[in-house]
Parts: sequence; structure tokens; C-alpha cells
Amino acid sequence: MFTTRLRYLTAGESHGPMLTTILEGFPAGLELDIERINHELARRQRGYGAGPRMKLEHDQVKISGGLMGGVTIGAPIAIQIKNLNHKRWRGREINPFTTPRPGHADLTAAVKYGYRDLRPSLERASARETAARVAVGAICKQLLERFKIQVRGYVTEIGGVTADLSEMPLAQRFELAEENDVRCPDPKAAEAMRARIREVIEAKDTLGGVIETVALNVPIGLGSHVHWHRKLEACLGAAILSVQAIKGVEFGPAFENTQLTGTQVHDAIRLSENGEQMDIDQTDDKNEIRVSGGVQSNARSSASMRRTSNRAGGIEGSISNGQPLIIRAAMKPIATTLTPQPTVDLATGQETLTQYERSDFCPVPRAVPIIEAVVAFVLADALLEKLGGDSLDEMQPRWETLRQARLSDLRMDNTPHIWWPE
Repeated sequence: MFTTRLRYLTAGESHGPMLTTILEGFPAGLELDIERINHELARRQRGYGAGPRMKLEHDQVKISGGLMGGVTIGAPIAIQIKNLNHKRWRGREINPFTTPRPGHADLTAAVKYGYRDLRPSLERASARETAARVAVGAICKQLLERFKIQVRGYVTEIGGVTADLSEMPLAQRFELAEENDVRCPDPKAAEAMRARIREVIEAKDTLGGVIETVALNVPIGLGSHVHWHRKLEACLGAAILSVQAIKGVEFGPAFENTQLTGTQVHDAIRLSENGEQMDIDQTDDKNEIRVSGGVQSNARSSASMRRTSNRAGGIEGSISNGQPLIIRAAMKPIATTLTPQPTVDLATGQETLTQYERSDFCPVPRAVPIIEAVVAFVLADALLEKLGGDSLDEMQPRWETLRQARLSDLRMDNTPHIWWPE
């Protein structure tokens, strides 16, 4: 609904033979690194609190269309990921599943589609589907990186344990997050998160948390204020909220901003000193960030605008403003718990307790590459809309000439106008 150039569809069930994805609208001329796609799939399978299925699957992509000689050709890219666990289900008679789990799609999907068994609901609603989206996102990341745009994420909270990242530069967060199995950059908080997850495993329950995703070197001008479906927050919010168990999104410290006044919240616009050419340094979301968007031109030097804060999270008026994009996603504790919950057996019509269906205790660390993937997809789509072109050869020159936050790029004539003549 929201995308303009790119779109993808996924197909396949949790225990079916495979997941299938078609990515349409991708430009020609990008040499894809398949091992990097598989690396992202492996990241999705790692994380403390993961369920036993992660030991059964070893996800690898097979690309069967849209690629020749390892290079994209502008045609739809067809992706397959086999479900190794399918062999345990193939040809077996499966007992009916008739006890819906509170908080899951079991009941709502059965009502919507008229299922006689809940398994079609849970098979398609399963987060197994996100493996396909991670593959799509991994392809989009490779496109973004050709324009030096980087998308990375980490965990900031699990089960009430919150990381202190106030003095930690963004680049350092990325590195430290991948050094532990809860993907939290704060080592002290990471250990406390592990302890909290151990507690919930022993209690046979589940935990949620908060994932922060950052995009660096995003140029000014992605998204638009002129239509609801082109607003950058709307596109990103829809993509993130489409991920299983994600129930909330904020851009920058959005909820904290509600407690402040306007003069405390908004990022002041200043001029750079002496009109010098500014380089983007987006490694720290607390220090001064001087914005010039896109890429730097060595041929011109003019006064640039700069910001001394980033409480907008990198988006103003539904358009990227050249600062780091900072997005937080709230993930609920998932619905499948070893401890039974009250429900109704839809076959007998009697109140009963839920039956356990193999799942994670805490999927938050594993969800980091999933959120990165859907953010990368939206940004790749917005970049294609901004630059146009069907190939990298057409996109690159347009990238070089993007307007920046320089006075010379903003041709204000300072004269009165009659906007609506009679």
C-alpha cells in the first residue's frame, strides 16, 4: 500500500516445504553477495531465549530469478528458503488444534477465514515467515550501502531491564551489540537481561522488550509531506508494525518529547562557522551533527545548516532531514507460553487451558535483524523514488547532484509573490 517502486510478497507456512519471496522493482546492476544474505539469516537464528527450532533450521537462500552472473537485471528477484523441519511433518497425520492462544492470530484468523482447525492460522502467522523478509532486507541493505547508507540495530530493553546508552556513540553500539547473545551494547545490562530471561525460562513464561534501529547517512529528502502514503514515518511505521509481536513504534524519543515544551523538543537550525564545507559525522546521536545530506561536492563550498540535537529522530515533516534515523520498536511477550493460559476448546465448547506449541521464550534479540530488514526495505524504496532510474548507472549521477542543506542550494529570492491570482 505504501511503497512506490519496490514491493515484495512472501508465501509459505511455518512447517511447509519452503518460504518463497518475490522482490519486484529492484534496479539492475547490483552484484549481490549471497553469503551476506545467508549471514543475515544466521543472525536471525541467534539469540538467548530462542526456542529449540533454531537448532533444527540452517537457513540458506536460493535465488532462482532476477539474477544473472550474480548481478541483478531489473527483473523480479525470486528467493527460496527451505524449511528443514518440514521432513518431520510431511506425510504425518496432525492432531487438530482447537484451543486458541490469547494474544495470537489463532482465533481471529479462524473467525475471519472460517477455518475448521486453527493450524492454518498459526502456520501462516508464525514468525518463521520473517526469514523471507530478512532475505529481502539483506538485498536492500546491499543497495543502500552502495550509497553509504547503513542500517543497524540493537536491544535497549528486555523485561524491564534497560540499557544505559546515553554516552555511547552509535558506531560503538553496533559493534558491542553483536558481541553478546542478547544484542545489547551495554555489557552490564546485557548480563542482567540474560538473568531476566533465565528467570522467565524457569517460570515457563515469555518476555518482550525494545529494539532500537538506526540508519546512518540517510540523505535529506526521502519521503514526502504531500500525501499520507508517502510520509516516511507512515511507511516505516507500517513496515515495523507488520512484524510479528511488534505493538509500538516511536521515532527518536517521541514519548519522552510529549512531556517537554516545543522549545525544548525541536532541533535548532544553525549556520556552520565560516561557511566551511561540512562532512557528515553520524556516529554519535548526542554530539553536534552538521547536516549537508547526500554526498559532498568538492567543487562548491558554502554555508551549511547544522543541528545541535536530534530529538526528531531524523525525520521532520515526514521527510528525512539528514540526521541519523533513530526508531524504537516495542515487542510484546509472545503468546505461546509453556505455562497454560485460560482459553476455550472450540471443538468441545468447554473452557480449558492452552496447549504448548514450540516457540521462543524471548524473541527480542532475534528480532533485531528482522527490524533492520524491514527498515532497509522502506529506505531502499524511498531512495529509488527520490533518485529514479532502472539501474545503478542511472541512480549514481542523480545521487551526486542531490540538494543539500546549503544556502546556495536553496534559491530564496526574498521577494513578495501573489500565490493565488484572481
